[in-house]
Amino acid sequence: MKRALITGITGQDGSYLAELLLAKGYEVHGIMRRSSSFNTERIDHVYQDPHISGAHLKLHFGDLTDGSSLRRVLEKAQPDEVYHLGAQSHVRVSFDMPEYTGDVTGLGTLRLLEAMRDAKIPAKFYQASSSEMFGNPPALPINELTPFHPRSPYGCAKVFSYWLARNYRESYGMFTVNGILFNHESPRRGPTFVTRKITRGLARIKLGKDDKLFLGNLDARRDWGFAKDYVEAMWRMLQQPEPDDYVVATNETHSVREFCEVACTYFGYTLEWIGKGVEERGIDTKTGKVLIQVDSRYYRPAEIDTLLGDYSKAKRILGWEPTTRFQQLVMLMADADLVREQHDRYIEKR
Repeated sequence: MKRALITGITGQDGSYLAELLLAKGYEVHGIMRRSSSFNTERIDHVYQDPHISGAHLKLHFGDLTDGSSLRRVLEKAQPDEVYHLGAQSHVRVSFDMPEYTGDVTGLGTLRLLEAMRDAKIPAKFYQASSSEMFGNPPALPINELTPFHPRSPYGCAKVFSYWLARNYRESYGMFTVNGILFNHESPRRGPTFVTRKITRGLARIKLGKDDKLFLGNLDARRDWGFAKDYVEAMWRMLQQPEPDDYVVATNETHSVREFCEVACTYFGYTLEWIGKGVEERGIDTKTGKVLIQVDSRYYRPAEIDTLLGDYSKAKRILGWEPTTRFQQLVMLMADADLVREQHDRYIEKR
C-alpha cells in the first residue's frame, strides 16, 4: 500500500486529492493546523476513527511555520509521495498580510523540503505552483516557458516555492515537480473567493437572505477549471519516471462579469449592467432590482488582467485533459450553494 502525505488536506484541493488517493488504495496522511473548533468539514465524509482497525486516512497536527512539527509528521508517516498544497492562498488577503503569506506560502515550502532532506525521506514531492506567478504575461496563452512577473505577495511567495522545488531537484536529486495550476474552483471553494462569493451571494439573494452582492474588478479574466479534475493531474505528475513541471488549465478565459451572468441565469435572473467603474451595477431586467454592486475595497493594488493557460504538455505527457467546462462548473457551484443555503435556512427556522 502506497502512503501519501498531504499538507492542506482540509482545503478544497486537499479534500478532493484525499478522495482520489483513498480510491486508489493509498494510506493517506494529512497535516492540519490545531484549532479550538473543528475545521475538517471537507473531509469528514472520508474520515475514519483512528481507533478503527484498518483506517486509511490519518490526520496529524502540524504547521508550515513550524519545521520541527513537519519533520515529526514525515518521520511518522514515512510517505512515498508528498503533496504540498498548504498555503495562505487568498491573493487579495496577501496584500494585507504579506509577511504571514511569505512565511507560510514561501518559507513553509522550504521548511518542508528541508525536513524531507534532513530526515532522509525519499518521497516524490508535488509543489502546488500557481498561475499568479505570471502576472500580466507578454503573450498568451501561458505555458511552462513563460517568464514570471508576480503582482501580489502571494504570487511572489509561489515563485519562491517554485524555484525551491527546482533547486532541490537539481541540487539533491530529489523527485520534485511543480504543478502550475490555473484557477480551479468547486462547491468546496472557500466562500471568500470570488467564484463562491458569487454563487453563494446570489443563492442568498434568491432566498431573501441578502439584498445584493458586492464585488471588485468585474473585468478580470481567468482560466477557470474544476478542482476535482485538477487533482488527477497532480497524481499523474508523481507517477512519471522523471520529475518535470506542468501547466494545468482549460485553455479558456472568462471574466468575473461572465461568471456573474452564467450564475444569474441559473437563479432565473437576466442581468443588465449599468454605469461604469465603481458606479457599475448589475440589475435584474425583470424586476429592476440591483443584484450586484461594485465596491472599490475589493480591488487589488496591482491587478492581473487576463490569465489563459496552455495545458498541451500535460495532455501530451500525462494524458490529462479537463472534463468540466466553464458553464458546467458555474452551474455546479450555483446548485450546491442553493441547496446549502436552503438547508441553513431550515436549520435557522428550527
